[in-house]
Amino acid sequence: MFEDAQTILVIDDHPLMRKGIVQLITMEDSLRLVGEAGNGQRGLELARQLRPDLILLDLNMRGLSGLETLKALKAADLDSRVIILTVSDSEEDVVTALRAGADGYLLKDMEPEDVLHSLKTAAQGRIALGERVAAIVADALRHESQPRPADDARLTEREREILALIASGCSNKLIARQLKITEGTVKVHVKHLLRKLNMDSRVEAAVWAVKQGQRDRLKTPLSPRERGWG
Repeated sequence: MFEDAQTILVIDDHPLMRKGIVQLITMEDSLRLVGEAGNGQRGLELARQLRPDLILLDLNMRGLSGLETLKALKAADLDSRVIILTVSDSEEDVVTALRAGADGYLLKDMEPEDVLHSLKTAAQGRIALGERVAAIVADALRHESQPRPADDARLTEREREILALIASGCSNKLIARQLKITEGTVKVHVKHLLRKLNMDSRVEAAVWAVKQGQRDRLKTPLSPRERGWG
């Protein structure tokens, strides 16, 4: 197992499913299981204690629900990225979870290798969405209030740079590293550009920007090396 393996905490109230997820994680050397919990409250305790890189969270749990657990995790002083792994492909569940701060949304009927690939994507600081979920988010955007075009929103040069990186799936931490600014500064810019675009979450912005081809049209495009791909 690699010394720099990403640590994972699994929170799922279904013992058989949790065991399967744990076994899947042990197959990947770049991921290391550090804990598992059968309910949200215990998951919160372990998250605060272990401070894992990734938290894999079931949405439908008895007691403290997955959504309540997600909100509590995001309110805690943690750097953990929280990925929802659930059976629900309901548009309402997907959009609500992402707006509550989920860093990814995966479905339990995905192929095991696709789940592992998505977890490794999340570990790199990028948004983890299954193909079906990405389509659900895009469809939800069409049904709701229309976001403003980037040109009409009067985004600053920095906000355009950050939107391009969000569209590439980068986390605030990765964006800060790319642009050589603090993560706190990135958060402020993200908040401002979401308000200007009439959106509630960075995942919405990412899906919308990709769909609209904004990565190609935004000013100051980044080279593959600048994006960390080369």
